Formats: sequence, structure tokens, C-alpha cells
Amino acid sequence: MSTTPDVTTPDVTDTAAVIGSARERIDALDGRILDLVRERMGVSASIQEARIASGGRRVNLSREMEILDRYRQTLGKPGTTLAMTLLELCRGRA
Repeated sequence: MSTTPDVTTPDVTDTAAVIGSARERIDALDGRILDLVRERMGVSASIQEARIASGGRRVNLSREMEILDRYRQTLGKPGTTLAMTLLELCRGRA
């Protein structure tokens, strides 16, 4: 009987540590993303207020199309979905 460890079997402790560390990193990234989304919502609200105060519309559809295109070009089809969600969050109340 050999006492040499089987090198084909991953060390469960190492795997759990890697996963735990990666999840902590994801949680930190998600926190930053949420902070940025809230910041984006505030900036968008300022733009909308200024546009409305000057007699314009709350939403600029051509600008939204630019944003959708940028996200689609960068992330593919899921980028469009992400951009639509961001735009919806940032439009505020009608």
C-alpha cells in the first residue's frame, strides 16, 4: 500500500479556500457596482431635471440608443439587456 498522495484528487481544503476568496471578491465587486448604479441614477436624475426645466423631454431616446449600442458592442446581446435595465432604473418616475 502506497502512502504517496493521489495527485489527481484535488485538495478539498484548497478548493474551498479558492471559492471562498473568489466569492468575497465577487461580493466586493457587486458592492462597487451597486454604488456606481446608484451614482448613475443620481446623475441621470440631474440631467432629467435640467432637461425638463428647459422645456425638454425627460428621456432622450437617441442618447439611450447610443448607450444600448455601446453595451451591446462590448458585452453582446446580454449587454443590451443590462443596458435596458440600467436605463429603466435611471429614468425615474414618469
